Amino acid sequence: MNTRRPRKRRVSLTTRILAVNILALGLMAASLFYLDSYRKQLLAERFASARAQAEITAVALHRTAPDARGTLLAAIGTREHLRLRLYGAKGALLADSFALAPPSFTLADPTHERWLDTAARALDRGMDAVLGTPALDEYRPASDDSTTTHWPEIAEARMRRATIIRERYAPDRTPIITAATPVGAGVLLSLRNDPDITQYVRDARQTLAIVVGVALAISVALSLFLARTIVDPLRKLVRAAVRVRLGRDRAVVVPRLPDRRDEIGLLARAISDMTAALRQRIDAVETFAADVAHEIKNPLASLRSALESLDKVEDASLRRQLTDIAAHDVQRIDRLVTEIADASRIDAELSRTTFEPVDLLAMATALVGSRDVRGANAGRVLRVTHKGELPVVAGDPARLVRVFENLLDNAVSFSPPAGKIDVSFSVAEGAVTIDITDQGPGIAPEIRERVFERFHSLRPSAEDFGSHSGLGLAIARTIIEAHDGTLTAREPAATGARLVIELPAWEAPPEEPL
Repeated sequence: MNTRRPRKRRVSLTTRILAVNILALGLMAASLFYLDSYRKQLLAERFASARAQAEITAVALHRTAPDARGTLLAAIGTREHLRLRLYGAKGALLADSFALAPPSFTLADPTHERWLDTAARALDRGMDAVLGTPALDEYRPASDDSTTTHWPEIAEARMRRATIIRERYAPDRTPIITAATPVGAGVLLSLRNDPDITQYVRDARQTLAIVVGVALAISVALSLFLARTIVDPLRKLVRAAVRVRLGRDRAVVVPRLPDRRDEIGLLARAISDMTAALRQRIDAVETFAADVAHEIKNPLASLRSALESLDKVEDASLRRQLTDIAAHDVQRIDRLVTEIADASRIDAELSRTTFEPVDLLAMATALVGSRDVRGANAGRVLRVTHKGELPVVAGDPARLVRVFENLLDNAVSFSPPAGKIDVSFSVAEGAVTIDITDQGPGIAPEIRERVFERFHSLRPSAEDFGSHSGLGLAIARTIIEAHDGTLTAREPAATGARLVIELPAWEAPPEEPL
């Protein structure tokens, strides 16, 4: 059974930006539909006006003599732009204002209108369909007969003895509002055409459509500009990151975007710095691996040569010498492996260590005393001095002891018999300085930085070959840098070597208020 999950479709950031902005404008464009409520409000006002006009006219007709009603209908219809039709008790047409006086309004003929009006009517029909507006009967001039057959509101008004309002569409889709109201035994039918309602709605819709259209164009342009401003730099960073990951080009330049002062610029520079640091770390690992192979190869070659020669040598003393050489090479390999393993895990261990306040003066004093008991100072005189405040730093005590051990081992190995080694502490301007000076041959200025490289070892001629791995000073510097400090070789005041450690002094955290 295929259990592979369907792959999700990736949507670009540009599309998302456009979608968000267009969605907001779409919500704004939806207000076009609310124009229908505006139209309904206008119609409600006209319905109320038609009702009032019809009822007032009916009262006036009821109080007017029958032979004068035609004149009254003509006058009111002309003044109020109405078509007034009076029907008798049996439904016969008794009077029509349009027959008694010139028509007070004329319906537009759609066949003679501009194409813009035709498009407007089509849009009106579309909006009605979208909004679900109830369909209306169409007003047809052919229904203008002398009976009430085509005017159901007349029968309803006569039956209910109340004014009945109806709406129809003229041929040009403008509203025709009719009001039927009882007049004695007859019924008065009032008709009015309100093309201004349709025009108001169309004008409002057109204005809003123009605003939405302009806003949409501006929004799309700004969205594309924003997308280009954001997406293009990100794509460049992605391409560079992919090339770095594939490792196809060691000279890949990750764009730093120096002109960008926003988050994109910060991201570009962070990725560039991260890539540079990663390359540096990879180069260091490759160099370290090559150095490890080289350093282990020498004692292995010596060990193999000694073991191969044992079977060929009969002299007991010579065999003993070969055995001693093999044992020395094994010890040398063991020392190298131990130092290499320690050097490779220092960074990872220190990144997880919680620092604590460490009194370096007490640590150094105890360490010197311990070395004297163990005989590690080999007759050299170690002096510990300090001035100013106590040298307290934040750090890992075990690792800082390792630093002092390595530096003192180095000083002892280069110092002459009964030589003096000074370890001085000072505190100034929030920094602790440790100065370790010996009376050995010193370090030439051109190699003062190289002595901190891994496996760099210029040992004294009297020292047994292979007794040091060449990692001591490199490990010490790694530990100090992990404590936000520095370890450097500097010009001594007299002869000998001078190694200087600088570490930030301990700052106690502020006490929390009770």
